[in-house]
Amino acid sequence: MTTTLITGANKGLGFETARRLIAAGHTVYIGSRDQERGRLAAERLGARTVRLDVTDDTSVLAAAAAIEADGGLDVLVNNAGIEARDTGNNVIGAEDVTADLMRHVFETNVFGTVRVTHAFLPLLRRSAAPVIVNVSSGLASLTHVADADSPAYAYPGVAYPASKTAVNMITVQYAKAFPAMRINAVEPGFTKTDLNGNTGVQTVEQGADIIVRMALAGPDGPTGGYFDATGPLPW
Repeated sequence: MTTTLITGANKGLGFETARRLIAAGHTVYIGSRDQERGRLAAERLGARTVRLDVTDDTSVLAAAAAIEADGGLDVLVNNAGIEARDTGNNVIGAEDVTADLMRHVFETNVFGTVRVTHAFLPLLRRSAAPVIVNVSSGLASLTHVADADSPAYAYPGVAYPASKTAVNMITVQYAKAFPAMRINAVEPGFTKTDLNGNTGVQTVEQGADIIVRMALAGPDGPTGGYFDATGPLPW
């Protein structure tokens, strides 16, 4: 039996990914900051739940201890993420970005990814087929964001794309450090979720495709890569 943890999985892409992996035979833990929302989501899916705030060391370590006590972990999906938007749901651009705002976004998207990965590495290293999927973004691609012909070029924000570019580098370095693991970054696409005020152009079912595909990667699958549903993306 393959056991999977998905952070930020009580709604959106994380919830849909959990649903699909359960259908594929995984035992899935819904990681959620809000214990009650996590419990309700797990009940709907037939999943397990664990309280997990990726910004809090105590919470993450407690989640790792609980999952270890239940038998261990094979797949980690670092899905929890935030974007920098104002009260009107507008992306905060270069003129208004501050160091504190950057720090707030990086605390979840970057430091949270490292915090959770570090805590669960001992469990993953005991798995016969360990996998880590880091949910990145097309906005992490320096190639696309710098290309005036790419849709990513028009995105005005600083904090979110910078954080996801950092996630890509983290992915590459972990993949090199742990060659027995399959560790990849994925771009779900511009999906309708609470993250972007449901302004996305595709469904969570479509967005979850690449996350699920990489979560199901076998020992001969790719590692250290950056993918969307159509294949590898330029860094």
